[in-house]
Amino acid sequence: MKILSNNKKAYHDYFILKEYEAGIELFGSEVKSIKEGRCNLKDGYCKIKNREVFLYNIHVSPYTNASIFNHDPERPRKLLMHKYEILKIHNKIKEEGLTLIPLKLYLKNGLIKIEIGLAKGKKIYDKRETSAKKDFERKIKKNLKYTNL
Repeated sequence: MKILSNNKKAYHDYFILKEYEAGIELFGSEVKSIKEGRCNLKDGYCKIKNREVFLYNIHVSPYTNASIFNHDPERPRKLLMHKYEILKIHNKIKEEGLTLIPLKLYLKNGLIKIEIGLAKGKKIYDKRETSAKKDFERKIKKNLKYTNL
């Protein structure tokens, strides 16, 4: 499994409650561009319309060697999931006020897959708390590194 794009901002801004794997409907030039690593998931989000999941605001740069009829870089893309998964996610979003965001874009068995997460937004004090924990863990690792010599 080769990770093509990662959404680090999502882990900073949200609590990820559950992760799902989905296929993504792409054009040929988009596939080549994504395999080159020219994709940005930072501002992306998902919506459910008519029992289908669509991915919005991810930027896939146009493939340089494609013809003049290239794809739109920020077009909505359909995600390929089972109906029962979509209904389960839709119910959780309606009841608990959660959101669906893209986390990773990766290559699996020659196919491009996307990992989407059911997420709850963090407050400012939650962000401070998590950054303080990371700093504390970094300091502990650094001290252990020097004491083990």
